[in-house]
Amino acid sequence: MSAVIAVMGEGLLADFVSDRLSADYELVRRKDFEQGVPEAADFVLVLQDAWHPSVHLQAEELFQSNGTPWLRGFVAFGEAIIGPWVQPGMPGCSQCADRRLLMAGRERKDMWRLKQRLSERGGAERDAWASRTGLWQAAHLVLAETRNILSGEIPQTADKLQILNLSSMNSELHVFVPDSLCRFCSRMSDDTMQAANIPLRPSPKISADSYRCRSADELKQVLARDYLDVRTGIFNGKMSDMSSSFADASVNLPLFSEDVGTAGRTHSFAASELTAMLEGLERYSSLEPRSKRTAVYGSYREVEAYALDPVKVGVHSKEQYAMPGYRYQPFDASEPIHWVWGYSFLQERPLLVPEQLAYYGTGAKRRFAFESSNGCALGGSLEEAVLYGILETAERDAFLMTWYARLPLPRLDPPTAGDPELTLMLDRLRAAAGYDVHFYNSTMEYGIPSIWAVAVNRKPKGAKLICAAGAHPDPVRAAKGAVHELSGMVSNLDHSYEANKQKAEAMFHDSANVRQMEDHALLYGLPSAQERLRFILDESRPMRSFAESFEQKERHADLTDDLKDMLLRFKRHNLDVIAVDLTAPELARNGLHCVKVLIPGMLPMTFGHHYTRLFGLERVRTVPVALGYAERPLTYEELNPFPHPFP
Repeated sequence: MSAVIAVMGEGLLADFVSDRLSADYELVRRKDFEQGVPEAADFVLVLQDAWHPSVHLQAEELFQSNGTPWLRGFVAFGEAIIGPWVQPGMPGCSQCADRRLLMAGRERKDMWRLKQRLSERGGAERDAWASRTGLWQAAHLVLAETRNILSGEIPQTADKLQILNLSSMNSELHVFVPDSLCRFCSRMSDDTMQAANIPLRPSPKISADSYRCRSADELKQVLARDYLDVRTGIFNGKMSDMSSSFADASVNLPLFSEDVGTAGRTHSFAASELTAMLEGLERYSSLEPRSKRTAVYGSYREVEAYALDPVKVGVHSKEQYAMPGYRYQPFDASEPIHWVWGYSFLQERPLLVPEQLAYYGTGAKRRFAFESSNGCALGGSLEEAVLYGILETAERDAFLMTWYARLPLPRLDPPTAGDPELTLMLDRLRAAAGYDVHFYNSTMEYGIPSIWAVAVNRKPKGAKLICAAGAHPDPVRAAKGAVHELSGMVSNLDHSYEANKQKAEAMFHDSANVRQMEDHALLYGLPSAQERLRFILDESRPMRSFAESFEQKERHADLTDDLKDMLLRFKRHNLDVIAVDLTAPELARNGLHCVKVLIPGMLPMTFGHHYTRLFGLERVRTVPVALGYAERPLTYEELNPFPHPFP
């Protein structure tokens, strides 16, 4: 009874709520903020019969500064929206909720423009769907939440929106994760050299034969709850692919300009959905800085003493940069750019890395190279994330090294792996999809077991060949990873190939037509393109067993020990492993970590033949000699000139 409640706004919703609350609480009514907010108010309700974004922003600015908790209720497009319950100083405000709601919606660009117009001109007096009955129901929801808050119970709308359909009167709660880029909730600190250090700590495995430190059962309790919601989630939808040979699932990551599907491929839809969400969170966290504010801006010449030379991770050639309309410009050591701090495990010190190489979604005005998610990885610990970032970098490096140097890799005999599950997977792909899978040992000089896999179509229709790759400390797991990748492509590529044969033919005759990720796999669906893979498909080479192809390694109970072994291998070959911690607060809340791994000298994956990055990478010329495939270093003119077949 002692609480003082202020109701801001006018209309039926504010009237209904005020009438009911005035009987039990001391109530102060204000039409708008121009009339002022009583300093004695313990709690403020901001209520309107329509959508007024500028009012909510004004409320956020005022209440965050004076420390007053508040709750809003309004009507927009036939729905009453109540929440969130905002406590100043705590992440999860109205602007976070609005951003999640806007991004998860299908018409996000139109809604953003509408919000801008309404903010400038003011909202309507009343939404067309705001009937008295609907507003009464909305008022009861506001009243229930108000009494819940004042009685000390956990508010339903803490980090949630309650959305009432004014036609059906159906009410649902939708969870949202606070936005780390929100002007009110951001906890960003400056990116510093000291914070970039990565001391390797113990990371016990969940079991003796696992290479993970967090169990799927543990993660599945939080992933769908926090991140998947059709109205307010970082992911706003999921789908299971019933046509795939295995259990494929995907989730949709809505970005402002596009929807990005991220997939998981395992033997169960539940596990695949979990994998898809982890893949999506990796993508979300690696697009732009969310936990650290980029603080270093200068030319390479100014920071050279403690910075990575960008040319060492591969750039485009002079001829590429000179192409009409090319979107990248040559790297200029005297041109100022943004830098972020990473950690060099070889030099054992923090090292500056160009921001555009660490976060591939940043909108740098001057970009010198195509960059993708290559080397980005998620883990249950920072050590796990670094390990899997290395594995992805090694997988792509081994694949591209094989392609550009045309390495005649040793053939592997799948049954010698001695793994019944792998045998069943191959049998399943053959029976369900009509593809035979061939394995080749693509392990490079640093010794991480790598597999190049080729699926050959036995059917009269569909793509002739599909390639994939895998890398893992356990070569059998590397092979299984490659098979899962193949399984996710065979049915889709079969359909795509039949519908796009003419496009594939055009790409075969002119490599400049290979412009997008999907084009690479489509091109090699052509029977005529098979000749370009003759160097690896040659069946005259004898098969080798898994045992004679891969050395047995000591098993560790701690993932950090596996990582240390891996780092030592790279050190022996003078290859630096640089890790940039990309972990966004949205991930950190559940103990997840994201990194970007860069290994200067290793070949980065690019898509679009015109974006190939080989200049500055001497390994592509010298590794074939080190592995015994060539007697002398290759010249750049001798490298494979055709687009790679990585899907």
